[in-house]
Amino acid sequence: MNGFDELEPETAELVRPYVITKGRGLPNEEQLSLITLVTAAGDQLQRPTQLSPEEQGLLDLCTAGFLSVAEIAGHTRLPMGVVKILLSALTEGGYLITRPPVQRAPLTDRHILEEVLNGLRTKFG
Repeated sequence: MNGFDELEPETAELVRPYVITKGRGLPNEEQLSLITLVTAAGDQLQRPTQLSPEEQGLLDLCTAGFLSVAEIAGHTRLPMGVVKILLSALTEGGYLITRPPVQRAPLTDRHILEEVLNGLRTKFG
């Protein structure tokens, strides 16, 4: 008796990303970037029953507050593309709210900064 029949596999069974995403494609980068913030929408007391276990897990994770797409992928350990597809589907279904990242401020003109610096030097030596 070697005990090999009693051992259970330590890893979960492999499920193809195509099955998890139900064959949907990636959303646009403008729609969901790595730093887009995501949170659950409205009253989540009544749980939808038509969601897959992965979608339900994402929804549960997002009820705590705003998380970035990258943070969600890190917590779930799912591939980034799969997470983006599932988040896009949940957003389209009205379960999630996304907030786009803040746009970078335009760079200030170097000439103006030099004039300010020269003015400060003349005033304060």
